[in-house]
Amino acid sequence: MHEYEIIRDDQASLEPLKGKTIAVIGYGNQGRSQALNMRDSGLSVVIGNPRDTYLQRAVDDGFEVLTVDEAAARGDVIALLIPDEAQKPVFEQLIAPNLAPGNCLVFAHGYNLHYGLMDIPADIDVIMVAPRMIGRAVRDLFVEGSGASAYCAVHQDATGKARATTLALAKAIGATRVGSILTSVEVETEIDLFMEQATWAALVRVLTLTFEVLVEAGFPPEIVVHETWGSKEAAEILEAMADTGLFKQASFHSQTSQYGTMTRGPAVIPESVRESFRERLKEIQTGTFAREWEMERLLGYPVFKKLKARILAHPINTAEEKMREIEGGKG
Repeated sequence: MHEYEIIRDDQASLEPLKGKTIAVIGYGNQGRSQALNMRDSGLSVVIGNPRDTYLQRAVDDGFEVLTVDEAAARGDVIALLIPDEAQKPVFEQLIAPNLAPGNCLVFAHGYNLHYGLMDIPADIDVIMVAPRMIGRAVRDLFVEGSGASAYCAVHQDATGKARATTLALAKAIGATRVGSILTSVEVETEIDLFMEQATWAALVRVLTLTFEVLVEAGFPPEIVVHETWGSKEAAEILEAMADTGLFKQASFHSQTSQYGTMTRGPAVIPESVRESFRERLKEIQTGTFAREWEMERLLGYPVFKKLKARILAHPINTAEEKMREIEGGKG
């Protein structure tokens, strides 16, 4: 059983980050939100970003924007907030040559750490602060006075101060306001991948089949989309599950609904799916998926591009556009 610890706001201090410079590498989804939250918490933050569409936004937000290598050299704490697949080359070419002993390298997801895909010096701290929300929510909740919880971990403690730095960063982005989970890179990575490759994969597949079966039976595609997810009833149900409980929220629905769900569920998702889920977990834990994805990256993402093109050509996309026109009174 994996151990964990819940960290509340009064258990963390910003003191370990006082007088230090935090270099946020990447000003995208997580980078912008975390950088703004850190600055609002009174910390010194610079941005390291290439000349892309995000650079001007960082300038407009009032940050000092440097090249990635300049920011890495300036920072005492370097938060690598760019996509997993981009981290290794950026780290090797622009960050590693500019690290100093005692620096701290921060990740928002444990993927590259867990699978040992990056050669990180032994004389720096390596930690993870991984919010459980998309970047926009991390910022919005912070501004509202709340926060998005995060999985936190100390992966390498060269200075003896990595835990304090981890908790300080979690506090700075608002994560300890609602309680953050101090766990391991292994737990965060494997659960996250399992959700993507089993739970959400199954849900997307179920929704796709729902659309195809009902349209095949003659129901209007845009009405099917509206009923299935477009009306946001499904989103409200998920929110009720989080607030009330997976099963307890059922009382918000009619008895007809409850009976239909309980009696038909095992036939729709048979027990054999359990074994499929176990296989997905095995692929994650043995590194099979990581090796497959690394090969996909090296080959230029041929399978990814083919699958992405296929889903973007699915009739669901046209149905969604028509549904939005109807809802907006444009039809």
